[in-house]
Amino acid sequence: MKLTTICYIDNGDSYLMMLRNKKKNDVNEGKWLGIGGKFEPGETPEECVCREVYEETGLILDDYVMRGVITFSSAGWEDEYIYVFTSSDFHGELAECDEGDLKWIPKTDLLDIGIWEGDKIFLKLLLEGSPFFSVKLSYDGDTLTDSSVRLY
Repeated sequence: MKLTTICYIDNGDSYLMMLRNKKKNDVNEGKWLGIGGKFEPGETPEECVCREVYEETGLILDDYVMRGVITFSSAGWEDEYIYVFTSSDFHGELAECDEGDLKWIPKTDLLDIGIWEGDKIFLKLLLEGSPFFSVKLSYDGDTLTDSSVRLY
């Protein structure tokens, strides 16, 4: 089981998103995602999200909120737990990323860009200010085959 984090950095009307278009053999190639990545040994979810955001964007999170957990499974890929964060309290200069192109995407456009179908489920929860959630997403290739949501 792979452990990862993802953060949706919020500037008020937009989220900072990454178009995954620079990394070889990337299951997310061509998709827009929040900012994040894999845990390093001994890291907490909070340490991981802060490190990943800094490495991929140059931004430093001053405060952040864990909003939920996603269980992601896809035939042919390792299952993954993804800790979902949001942050509207950050500073620093936005830097270029070697994994993809960074862009502020208006929240009103978020569900209409090239994202995973299942991402629409939890992004709606984030946009609606939902309580803590657990979402399970099952895929066969790029096709969402099953999903479930639990709110706490």
